[in-house]
Amino acid sequence: MFVRFSTVVHGGHSPETFRDPRGFATKFYTEEGNWDLVGNNLKIFFIRDPLKFPDMVHSFRPDPVNNLQNPERMFDFLSLSPEATHMVTFLFSPWGIPANYRQMQGSGVNTYKWVNSEGEAVLVKYHWEPKQGIRNLTQSEADEIQAKNTSHATQDLYEAIEKGDFPEWELCVQILSDEEHPELDFDPLDPTKLWDHEKFPFLPVGRMVLNKNPENYFAEVEQAAFGTGVLVDGLDFSDDKLLQGRTFSYSDTQRYRVGSNYLQLPINAPKTRVATNQRDGQMTFFVDRAPEQSPHVDYEPASLGGLVEASPIGKEHEPHYNDRLVRQKLERTNDFGQAGDTYRKFSPEEQDELVRNLVDVLKICKPDISERMIGYFSQADPEYGRRVAEGLAQALATQGPTGHIGSAALQEGAVRAEQSGQQSDGY
Repeated sequence: MFVRFSTVVHGGHSPETFRDPRGFATKFYTEEGNWDLVGNNLKIFFIRDPLKFPDMVHSFRPDPVNNLQNPERMFDFLSLSPEATHMVTFLFSPWGIPANYRQMQGSGVNTYKWVNSEGEAVLVKYHWEPKQGIRNLTQSEADEIQAKNTSHATQDLYEAIEKGDFPEWELCVQILSDEEHPELDFDPLDPTKLWDHEKFPFLPVGRMVLNKNPENYFAEVEQAAFGTGVLVDGLDFSDDKLLQGRTFSYSDTQRYRVGSNYLQLPINAPKTRVATNQRDGQMTFFVDRAPEQSPHVDYEPASLGGLVEASPIGKEHEPHYNDRLVRQKLERTNDFGQAGDTYRKFSPEEQDELVRNLVDVLKICKPDISERMIGYFSQADPEYGRRVAEGLAQALATQGPTGHIGSAALQEGAVRAEQSGQQSDGY
């Protein structure tokens, strides 16, 4: 196995104390070829529609004119995407800044399928649980570290492995039958939602121990390329829309970032022998050809000594469709229910930190953006929305007028948002 941890929104030299999802990408070098499990530290995501992905990333990144980071751009997008409320609740709590990589969870985020030899499938979610325990940072703790070290998590991981303190994760799965599940108040394929671990327990299936550091950072870590479409027999996609969109984009991204033959690089190549009809392109290092295959034949089927496609191990999985395939929202969006559950499960200290962090970013946003966000928080939990609204009003009153922000407008918006939340309490 090989694993790469990373920050997500900013470039390769982003401080590892930024409030930002962390990438948690693992590559399994199996006997049947490679399997990539590409995920994040948090178990959910901002959006469920893959067509929103490029715009989401643009809103999170620096302004295209002045190249400055502006949270107002981010919250402009999020305030018009109510399904992001749950992820925002996690991201602006201490869970948004993992203390290091060793004490960080990982998740495949999307829903996949396992398929048996009879072609029968179940839905599955993947979770990496650190044996070292979970530890996060408050904003003030992160600021103190960043003042002295912008790569503290990489240093911590490297030094732990060097001295033999090997970090370990348990790989757990949650399993659901491959059905609609009308008994749930959300769609189980929705990546903005958690599957309740009390109803759908974590089942341990394996472990990962990191016992070796890379020999060369660029050759291995930087050039490692992952994709959700890199699977082996028995693993499959679900109808999770975001997963299907990711699967189209990842390999194209790697060809652009690393090169057309990125799969021939040692870090990305399978450890077992492969044979394909793929040829040519920049930086071709070798030809994936079987010993008995004629070098003149690069197609299949062929009678002149070409490759013969391997027989499937079991029956093909055949999903059943008896309805129109349409582009529309999920019927059970329930954008705020789990966000409220998460807020209520936070400790008082985590709730305080969440409110404080949201106030710090919303106070620079235009009133309509802040009002929409407070409305979402109030629908998730009336206390949640009220505390953010009161904190924001107090912050604006303290700092005085700041151009387009007015504390009176925010206070009025906060009252409207709280009323909206109370009316929606039975969501």
